[in-house]
Amino acid sequence: MFLSGYGTRASGAELKVSPSTLNFGNVTVGSSTTQQAQLVASGGSVTISSDESTSSEFAIVGLTLPVTITAGKSLTITIQFTPNASGAATGKAEFVSNAVDSTTIEQLTGTGVSQQSHNVYLTWQPGDGNAVGYNIYRGSSQSGPFTEINTSLDSSTNYTDYTVASGKTYYYVVTEVNNEGEESGYSNVAKAVIPNP
Repeated sequence: MFLSGYGTRASGAELKVSPSTLNFGNVTVGSSTTQQAQLVASGGSVTISSDESTSSEFAIVGLTLPVTITAGKSLTITIQFTPNASGAATGKAEFVSNAVDSTTIEQLTGTGVSQQSHNVYLTWQPGDGNAVGYNIYRGSSQSGPFTEINTSLDSSTNYTDYTVASGKTYYYVVTEVNNEGEESGYSNVAKAVIPNP
């Protein structure tokens, strides 16, 4: 008696994710952004029983489980990226189901960037043409007092103040200095309101 046989793999439901990778790009530390992907069932209905993110910086939001996706249909998922530090971040969103490959994985990447610092850019017109340089003064009130903020005589007609703080209001005046070291009176007052981060 001769007996032979061969094995075949039973067809089963599959769960794919599209796109397979979400890249969130640059996101300011402390803020959040979201992107969406599609979970697609094929070969049969798929029931997702659990999900998990492998990184605390990425979160699967708004998905109530368990959920069943019928064959040929898709389900939109939303991933949120909230960087907690500057630099590249990676993670995975994992969806466990009764599909042939029980875990479907979405690759996640993004970069945390530090909060942008503010600055104030000042520009002015020269006075009588005899100036060899300018001094820049700053105060917290329109009427002063004003404190000189340039460390040396500024020969240009513009200045950038990099020492401002978020949420503050500053007032600026400029003086001219001639080649004899004589300093003019204050210019008109310029106001700068620094936004909150």
